[in-house]
Amino acid sequence: MTSAIPGFFQGTEMPNSGWWEALWPDPAGVLSATGLTPGMDVVDLCCGDGWFTLPIARMARHVIAIDIDAGLLEIARRRLIDAGAANCEFIAGDAYELASLVSRPVDFVFMANAFHGVPDRPRLARAVGATLGPAGRFAIVNWHQRPREKTTVLDEPRGPRTELRLSPEQTIADAEAGGLKLSELVEVPPYHYGAVFGQPA
Repeated sequence: MTSAIPGFFQGTEMPNSGWWEALWPDPAGVLSATGLTPGMDVVDLCCGDGWFTLPIARMARHVIAIDIDAGLLEIARRRLIDAGAANCEFIAGDAYELASLVSRPVDFVFMANAFHGVPDRPRLARAVGATLGPAGRFAIVNWHQRPREKTTVLDEPRGPRTELRLSPEQTIADAEAGGLKLSELVEVPPYHYGAVFGQPA
């Protein structure tokens, strides 16, 4: 809602209603492409208004939705209640403190459109690694490093400022500096990629 919230990551505000759906009309497809499979225990990190949380809940055994913005978290909670999803818990908290927010190891941590705004990305990767089980995965979905005017949705430029965008190589370097290991890099059309990390061997 507002970057005035202490700890709020730069340039990670939720989009206006409408174009999110136009950009990703099939959020479940994005989740499957980045490695979510049925029956997992999942964290939707920086979940925003829950656009991905609901399809996660429909596939996962259990999902923990985490965001620092309590207002957005309430919108997500209402979205899932209205859809009849009962396997989700909602936690307002700082992503850096993930290990203290999640009480047991999880199979999958999903983070869409937020990693670019994290000031200390290796620190966040370490926090995620501390919450993953031995075979756990961390899926980061980022905007490609293209000029913002070239990533249009509903005929308007969308997404973070050009200078905030990360190449796949930058994302990989930051996550691996935090102790994780790249397992897969996938395209997430039309403007994103998914970098999926696991624990080092």
